[in-house]
Amino acid sequence: MLLVIAAVALLIDQFTKYLAATYLATIVVWAPIPSLAHVFTFTYTTNTGVAFGLFKDLGPIFVGVAVVVIAAIVIYQREIPQEAWLVRVALGLQLGGAAGNLVDRLRVGHVIDFIHFHFWPVFNVADMSIVGGVILLAFTMLREGKEPAKPAPQQTESTNSNPPASA
Repeated sequence: MLLVIAAVALLIDQFTKYLAATYLATIVVWAPIPSLAHVFTFTYTTNTGVAFGLFKDLGPIFVGVAVVVIAAIVIYQREIPQEAWLVRVALGLQLGGAAGNLVDRLRVGHVIDFIHFHFWPVFNVADMSIVGGVILLAFTMLREGKEPAKPAPQQTESTNSNPPASA
C-alpha cells in the first residue's frame, strides 16, 4: 500500500507540474476564480532551495537529503506492521512527495511551484504530500501515545489448597 500511495502522489505531482510548466510558464499567473484572485491563483515559479525558497544555494545538498529520506522510507517500510495502515499512508505520502521534488531537481535543476494562496508561499503537490504525510504520522504517533494501556493479565491463585506432594 505504501508504494502504491507514493506512486500515485508522484504521478499527480509530476502531471500537475507538467501542466504548470506547459501552460503557466508563459502567463505566470492565472486566477481560475477571478473573484478570489486576491486570495488564490496559480502562479508559476521555480525554487532551487527548500520550502518557502530558503537556502537557494544548497540545491545539491537537498538532492542528497532526498535520496537518504527515500532510501530510509523504502528500507523502513518492511518493518511496519500490516495493521499500521495509517503509518503506511503517511510514509507513502512523504515518499511520493520527496520523489516528486527530487525528480524536478534532477530533471530541470529546480522545483516547480504553482499553487499560491496569497497569505502563504507558492508550493506544489509534492509539498502538500510531504506536509500531509508528516501531519498524519504525527497524529498517528500522538494517538498511539493516548491509547489506554491494556491491563496486565491477572494472576489467579491456585484453587487447590493442598501443598504439592513431596517424593
